[in-house]
Amino acid sequence: MSERASFPQMSLSSTTESHSEEEQDEGLNDSVDERVKVSPAPSLTNFSSSLCAVIRIKQKYQALKRRRQEKVLARGGSGSLVGLPGHASPKIFTFDPLSLPGAQTSSGPQKKKRRKRKVLFPERQGRRVAPGQEHSRAKYCLYLLCTIVFLQVYNAIENLDDHVLRYDLDGLEKTMRREVFGQQVAVESLMTHLKDYLSTYVHNKPLVISLHGPSGVGKSHLGRLLAAHFRSIVGEPLVLQYYVLHHCPLEDDAPRCARDLAILISMTVERAEEEEKIPVFVFDEAEHMHVEILDALRRLVAERRTNEYMNTIYIFLSNLGHQDITKHMLHNASSVASSDLAPILRQTLSQLHPLWAEATLVPLGLLEKSHVTECFLEELTREGFYPDRNNIERLAAEITYYAVVAGREYSRTGCKQVVSKVNTL
Repeated sequence: MSERASFPQMSLSSTTESHSEEEQDEGLNDSVDERVKVSPAPSLTNFSSSLCAVIRIKQKYQALKRRRQEKVLARGGSGSLVGLPGHASPKIFTFDPLSLPGAQTSSGPQKKKRRKRKVLFPERQGRRVAPGQEHSRAKYCLYLLCTIVFLQVYNAIENLDDHVLRYDLDGLEKTMRREVFGQQVAVESLMTHLKDYLSTYVHNKPLVISLHGPSGVGKSHLGRLLAAHFRSIVGEPLVLQYYVLHHCPLEDDAPRCARDLAILISMTVERAEEEEKIPVFVFDEAEHMHVEILDALRRLVAERRTNEYMNTIYIFLSNLGHQDITKHMLHNASSVASSDLAPILRQTLSQLHPLWAEATLVPLGLLEKSHVTECFLEELTREGFYPDRNNIERLAAEITYYAVVAGREYSRTGCKQVVSKVNTL
């Protein structure tokens, strides 16, 4: 209560002092105005006296100002400002912060956070701007290259099915499985090579496949099926069946036959390139080919030529190496695999001519008695005979066979005599 009672007295005394100070300031100002009005015409003495009066007034004003500040500090800073109306506050402006009662002042100067200045670089327009992040051109080129490679791979994958569907390789495989007996492994190997090669139109070498096996195992029948299928796909002019004993029976004509064959293959390849197709050349009875013809074919296959010669399929049908195949199958009847026959066959053929080193060898094995029975059934059905099982067994028994090995009975002539046997009925 004593503090509340003393507060109006302090405020009243401060108001009276402020009013008295204002009256003194007004009196000083009036005296200055009167001196200025009463002063006569300007002269050097009058000017000096006026200057002295102004200096004295300024000194007195500064003394009064210091006195007011000392009184405010003696009263406790801004304690006299609490609860007073707006006109009772002191009219002296200072940059010192006002401290309210109960407020805690921080000890020591506050540290200002330093802001990092951006490094500015001049531009052509004359203004200074912050540098932007630079991007390397090599990075954009790398992104573009990756995009192109991705599109090429995607396009190749899309074209893979298109090429397979275009050449109807699934239909060809079904036909060969249905009409070629006892050569399932050879058919799978042949179709694998054809699918891999025909899946794209860009190649670094031609496809050369050589089918080897004993007589009557289905080599010529496979060649006829392949030629008929590709004629229906690429056309008659782009499929060539070459029989050595028919086209070049005399050995003296071998050089001329080799030149004519090379010209014919070149013309067919150029035509296929214009039509964007792959030509197919089937050479039957390749064991009767003369050396000149083999040399001409090797130059077409092995030598580095233009791209159209790389998009070509060569299929050779031969009984070269049939002794090795027969011997191996009779001695290993319990576990016979085509992977075992291929190295043996390649070792034999590499000694005959360098052309066979450029070819993919597909061996055809001996046919068993059950396969010969299927051949008779197929031929009788084709000729319109009733497929009597007893009649088929009787005809199959007339074929000569090797001795039974590991429960297998292999035919010596395969299905070669089936047609002649059926024609006697």
